[in-house]
Amino acid sequence: MLVSGLVSFFTDVSSEMIVPVLPLFVTAVLGASMTAVGLIEGVAESTASVMRSFAGLLSDRLGRRKALIVFGYSLSNVTKPLLALTGSWGQVLAIRFGDRLGKGIRGAPRDALIADSVAAEHRGLAFGFHRSLDTAGAALGPLIAFATLAIMPENYRAVFWIATIPGALAILIAGVFLRDLRRPAAPRAIRTVRIGGLGRRFAVFTAIITLFALGNSSDAFLILRAKNLGLPVATIPLIYFAFNVVYAALSIPAGTLSDRLGRRWVLIVGYVVFALVYLGFAVASGPTGRWIVLPLFLTYGIYYALTEGIQRAFVVDLVPADLRATALGTFASATGLALLPASLVAGFLWDRIGPAAPFYFGAVMSAAAAVLLIIVDAGAKQS
Repeated sequence: MLVSGLVSFFTDVSSEMIVPVLPLFVTAVLGASMTAVGLIEGVAESTASVMRSFAGLLSDRLGRRKALIVFGYSLSNVTKPLLALTGSWGQVLAIRFGDRLGKGIRGAPRDALIADSVAAEHRGLAFGFHRSLDTAGAALGPLIAFATLAIMPENYRAVFWIATIPGALAILIAGVFLRDLRRPAAPRAIRTVRIGGLGRRFAVFTAIITLFALGNSSDAFLILRAKNLGLPVATIPLIYFAFNVVYAALSIPAGTLSDRLGRRWVLIVGYVVFALVYLGFAVASGPTGRWIVLPLFLTYGIYYALTEGIQRAFVVDLVPADLRATALGTFASATGLALLPASLVAGFLWDRIGPAAPFYFGAVMSAAAAVLLIIVDAGAKQS
């Protein structure tokens, strides 16, 4: 679990150096529209999520996790340096596709490896611990990006080059130190598992979170909204750093809370927080608008802590042990398919109506998901 966390730490240092500056680079340097940003981010995130399903099936069939995890991290980290060489947003789309393809390959096997390593009553803590290291790296990345831009103003390509260093460290640690926990099981025929075949509660939970995902557009739009409200470009990575600090600090407490109180109610609170944050970004305007960006990003970190690792721990609670990776992959695919239209709609609404429109839409969808989780018994029996 520690090795997996360290690999995620260095990968996220690399990734999160890029995340807060890539939307700025694509729009300011490459001249992309908001709809193009939505296409780039939607394709990237949908690719990652859909690929998780296939990787999960293969991981369960082979009974081993390491090979897929190492390959996925390697693919992501070798494609990122290419961003420094791009001359069009179409090239960025292709690079983001490769990066997120790697994320999709590693995700379900990694989460299944974490689940395999702990008792059921400690899964929330385990996922929270991993997410804490993951997010600590994600907090450090924007800080390095800020320092780079402070020294070399608006030199986004320099940020991309420097991001290759922690990426290379992640590949090295994964290849040398990561271990499967037990001997591989004998290969089994891949079963075709429909989402309903994983259980009614799993199916209902997945459907509700997919609805939420339709309003959960890429965080690129939060970054662009911050710029739209008047924040200086160089300070945006600092805002993103603050968001990740909150996320990292609260991940383990949130996971522990879900172990004690139940996943469903913690998730409900998380989706309510999301709705409030998006509503805040929607109504922000004028000279005072820039001053609420930091509080909104900090609150957004609370939402992430209350949902990211806990969603996956909840999925694990709902299915048999031998289908964990399959269920995690299926969940990610179902919810991930919604990310493409979510970001496309957000970009379209921004271009056609205005910058507040995608945030009103996201707030409504999140509130609807929270209400459905309250009404529908999608809870799992805690072991």
